[in-house]
Amino acid sequence: MKSTTLIYFIFLPGLLLILLLDCKKEVIKVAPTVTLAPITNITSTSAITGGEVTSDGGDIVTARGVCWGTNQSPAITGNKTNDGAGIGTFSSLVTGLSPVTIYYLRAYATNSSGTSYGSQINFTTAEGSQPGPLTDADGNVYHTITIGTQVWSVENLKTTKYRNGDAIANVTEYASWAALATGVYCWYNNDATTYKTTYGALYNWYAVADSRNIAPKGWHVASDADWTILTNLWGGENIAGGKLKETGTAHWITPNIDATNETGFTALPGGFLQWWSGTSGGVGIRGIWWSSTTSSVALGWRRDLGYDGAYVHRDPYGSKQDCYSVRCVKD
Repeated sequence: MKSTTLIYFIFLPGLLLILLLDCKKEVIKVAPTVTLAPITNITSTSAITGGEVTSDGGDIVTARGVCWGTNQSPAITGNKTNDGAGIGTFSSLVTGLSPVTIYYLRAYATNSSGTSYGSQINFTTAEGSQPGPLTDADGNVYHTITIGTQVWSVENLKTTKYRNGDAIANVTEYASWAALATGVYCWYNNDATTYKTTYGALYNWYAVADSRNIAPKGWHVASDADWTILTNLWGGENIAGGKLKETGTAHWITPNIDATNETGFTALPGGFLQWWSGTSGGVGIRGIWWSSTTSSVALGWRRDLGYDGAYVHRDPYGSKQDCYSVRCVKD
């Protein structure tokens, strides 16, 4: 119930009476209103879409996303995504589809009054097969996704071995970093339990460039050219970062500006280690990824995404002793 106070002035000879009346007005709650975004990046097994909750119906929207199936009028009792809560736009990655199949899709939003759906559209998946999971020398398994003409790993690399089975040195004494000119890795804050699964490992550039390869067979560490192809496809360095970042603030700190993840790349803020300070930093704030491309004798090209903007910073000043995240691209 919503209260409204009405004030009445009554004039009598020689007397002014002020009456305050407390009136209660009932707020009517209805199901939310939601619209569907266009479907893009359709492959044989996946597609990218999303939507916008344009009205919460007078109550909190507790769930939103898209639902799909091979029959018309798909509902949340079947296949669906869960893409957060509240009003505003959201991005959805639809997976587990079959090649050359017609699917029907609707956006949905739920509040205490019920679930409402946007208009239905249909699309047909492509021929062929989506690349399967990627496995590294340690047996870690990564999802993969086709973005334009490229196939990327969806998670950051976390292997502790080169492709041939040789161990990558794990340096925990930070005073040693400055003198290193060989491949090493570390976990953020030397804490694999907390950070390995979500953010992967941090590698120096010498591990990236080692001829034994940290990428699994058939894959390579993304080059400067690979990164440029990706960012150009999604509008350039000023805006592509928002389309690469994971949505929400489960991993990125608030406000995670313009994050839509409409690429499915799911960039996370895994932080970094700087050789000159010997300390880790940036988890939740920045994600920095090596490229395999050198920019000078002591420096390499890197990419930097932050919680505070939609940019992808292309930077030639990554010190080769620093440790950053790594993504792989299919050969």
